[in-house]
Amino acid sequence: MTTTAKDVYVVGLRNAHAMEVQARELMERQSERLTDYPEVRARVKEHLAETNNQLSRLEQCLQACGESNSTLKDTAQSVMANMMAMTHAMAGDEILKNTFANNAFEHFEIAAYKSLLTLCDSAGQGSSRSLLEQNLKEEERMAAWIDANVAKVTQQYLAIEQKAA
Repeated sequence: MTTTAKDVYVVGLRNAHAMEVQARELMERQSERLTDYPEVRARVKEHLAETNNQLSRLEQCLQACGESNSTLKDTAQSVMANMMAMTHAMAGDEILKNTFANNAFEHFEIAAYKSLLTLCDSAGQGSSRSLLEQNLKEEERMAAWIDANVAKVTQQYLAIEQKAA
């Protein structure tokens, strides 16, 4: 069987949907535990709303192909996200681990959207380009915010730890 650009694109959309399900679960767990970091908590909640919109856009892209998301992939990523959140929650430096992981995850998402944008015209799905571009822009903004705040979060963590000692 020959694999077409549309086949690769649909798999990529399903993977991106599962990736965003994972992101949503991570942010939901993290936002519950960010009481000492109100600015981070506010930005995570804002990006959580964006992520829910991204999921909707990906579903629109899948529907345009006559397809739907993969329940199996979505469930697997959801479980993985909750396991990751639990692991980080047990660490004393949870905020730092989350910041580093979130930074890496945002760049993973950016690469996924760039790949989908590369494929959409070849797959005959150019009409979905604006939806994917919106998702990409939101991920780029979040990645830039995290990057710009690594030092601040680290300093806040240090101040909290020193005060507790």
